Amino acid sequence: MPDLQTVIKQLSRTIVEHKNAAHMSFEEFMQLATEQPERVMRNIFQLFHDMVKNYVSEGTDEYPEDPESINFVPYDTRKLFVENSDRPFFADRLFANRFINHVAAMKSGARQNKIYIFEGPPGSGKSTFLNNILMKFEEYASTEQGTCHEVVWHLDRRVLGSFKEHQVSAFVEKLSHLLDEYELESHEHIDTRALLRGGDVVEVPCPSHDSPLLMIDKAQRRAFFDDLFQNDSFKWKLFTEKEYDWVFRDSPCTICTSIFQALSARLEDPADIFSMIKVRPYRFNRRLGEGITVFNPGDKSMKQNILTNDMLQRKIDLLLGDSNEVKYIFSNFAKTNNGIYALMDVKSHNAERLLELHNIISEGIHKVEDIEENVRSLFIALMNPEDERSIEGVQSFSDRIEFINIPYVMDLNTEVEIYRNIFGKHIDGSFLPRVLHNFARVIISTRMNVKSDALLEWIGDPEKYRFYCDENLQILKMEIYTGHIPDWLTEEDRKRLNAKRRKKIIAESEHEGDHGFSGRESIKIFSDFYAAYARKDKMITMSHLSTFFTRWHKELKESIPDGFMESLVHNYDYVVLQEVKEALYYYNESQIERDILHYMFAVNFEPGAVEVCRFTGEKLEITEDFLAGIERRLIGPKAEDEARLAFRQETQREYTGRTLTQEIMVEGKPAQDTTLFQSLHDRYVFNLKEKVLEPFLENANFRRAIKDFDTEAFKTYDKRIRDDVTFLINNLSSEKFKYTKQFAKEICVYVIDNDLARKFHV
Repeated sequence: MPDLQTVIKQLSRTIVEHKNAAHMSFEEFMQLATEQPERVMRNIFQLFHDMVKNYVSEGTDEYPEDPESINFVPYDTRKLFVENSDRPFFADRLFANRFINHVAAMKSGARQNKIYIFEGPPGSGKSTFLNNILMKFEEYASTEQGTCHEVVWHLDRRVLGSFKEHQVSAFVEKLSHLLDEYELESHEHIDTRALLRGGDVVEVPCPSHDSPLLMIDKAQRRAFFDDLFQNDSFKWKLFTEKEYDWVFRDSPCTICTSIFQALSARLEDPADIFSMIKVRPYRFNRRLGEGITVFNPGDKSMKQNILTNDMLQRKIDLLLGDSNEVKYIFSNFAKTNNGIYALMDVKSHNAERLLELHNIISEGIHKVEDIEENVRSLFIALMNPEDERSIEGVQSFSDRIEFINIPYVMDLNTEVEIYRNIFGKHIDGSFLPRVLHNFARVIISTRMNVKSDALLEWIGDPEKYRFYCDENLQILKMEIYTGHIPDWLTEEDRKRLNAKRRKKIIAESEHEGDHGFSGRESIKIFSDFYAAYARKDKMITMSHLSTFFTRWHKELKESIPDGFMESLVHNYDYVVLQEVKEALYYYNESQIERDILHYMFAVNFEPGAVEVCRFTGEKLEITEDFLAGIERRLIGPKAEDEARLAFRQETQREYTGRTLTQEIMVEGKPAQDTTLFQSLHDRYVFNLKEKVLEPFLENANFRRAIKDFDTEAFKTYDKRIRDDVTFLINNLSSEKFKYTKQFAKEICVYVIDNDLARKFHV
């Protein structure tokens, strides 16, 4: 058994080493600044930005080649809001993009003199969001990567003892007077002589957590940093970008300023002053109110918001010989300077606190008795929409407010993640593919506005999509909110979905999600639904979903837009039909590739020419029939001659303008890797799949063979049907489609019995 004293000594040694390592000299700090400038030279806004960037993975645009992309990407916020959290917050794609954009703006310096109000209806998760992000901020700030630094003065008696002779006399006389005075005050039970014992250094922490950079005289900072840094990219950013304005603009707190001035008057060598400036990590601690302070509406305001340290004040007075020169007083706002000041809900006492922040936010200054206190904090508040009246009528203040919406979840994938988190990931095994996500679509439909001007301006008449979408186009909007562009859109509408239209559609989410089923209500509804239909031997289908909302719980149907459930079933039918087609689809990839390469080459010549294809080496007789035959596979057999010629001309322009001159000749891409080839390939495959079911629909044996699959009766069918059915069921049972064999059989029969191929044949 190890010796207890040895263990305790080792623990003590570790604590002392940690404490000593935490402090560094001003010179060491500036050396660190030259080595890691972007990490060291950060204010709260830059630190908060870096924290978010550290936890949030960069999103990837699903359509990187799309020139109309608006950078609406799927940020992975799980490390920030979900992992290691008692109560996870699930940020949907809309909120994640909104939040990341605001954080980027904070760092830039453009929006630093503001209060950020996260506004959303009850049950949208505002409090969970704030608690989780503050927890992760505190965690990040305690790491080496997230370390922020603050000033702590080490007033050295040995250095201060080298005053000029007349200063020494005045100091001794003052000290003698103070000792006599303090000793008379026996009721305070303070051993004043003890103030002079306890080492040669009096440690005076900066209560405002000033950055050591601010100890450099403001007038000398530009010249100092010009000499300190080499002419590199960081130096350019430091002197030109707005995010670093604070380095040259901000002043130290009045306590640091007065200490600096007092020492300047007493010490001839400025190096002695900087030797007394020590640097330590800024320890953020929400529970102690250091760097992070959170107020709940019921927290009463302090009657006297002035803090001090009498013992430390006396030590300062004794050292400097002038009790009026340095006044060690500050407010609670100082404790969150260069930190985070948060109001959990703007009501009751927090409404008063919000109004109190008016001058502080606009000027960055707070009055404490007769001194001015610097307050450069990140101010955050949470608010319900109905509480906006607390700031009505204060126009100058409203200009300082940046509203960020936290509505109910509007992204169906995030809604499903919430169900999985609460009820367990095993729930997926109880649903046929897409049925769980369709439940989420029903919930989200109640949170959307019925009319969308942006979609109507883009689509025009929704009737053309009646087989895939509802008349209000909510199903389409849900897809766009997830970053997905549906395959059932016409080519014309896909081309018309430019960046401007996308932004208008996404912008409509700012005015949605404040009504409909709340997060708590959706969880209760899902619990009832799952309890009613989840069985070990039976999976939940679209029929169950439709019955639950339209028959069993008619009170819920009143919140769902008219016709939405019927349209959702149509959409589901279309999707499963495409899956069955794809699973049944046989094709010769090499033949498709040859056709496309020949077409890309041939469109550059007039019909009647005979040329050798540069991609395959084959001799081509380029006739109208040759071109038309491939075009029918690319744009459909019913395409008019005019449409085919227009398509041919567009393909030729793309080939000469980009594919050949840029991608093949400059970038060195093989023809098969070009954007044009991929686009033509997708078209070719899509149109071939459209006809894949036709040979089987008229064959009654095909349906019976599907039902008899995996039974003895299946062996009685001829080999061609057995091969086709086996191929179909095995494909649907693969990882791509995620059906079991039993439910692959059921979905195939569903497609045939409901004649879905003819239903969607246009």
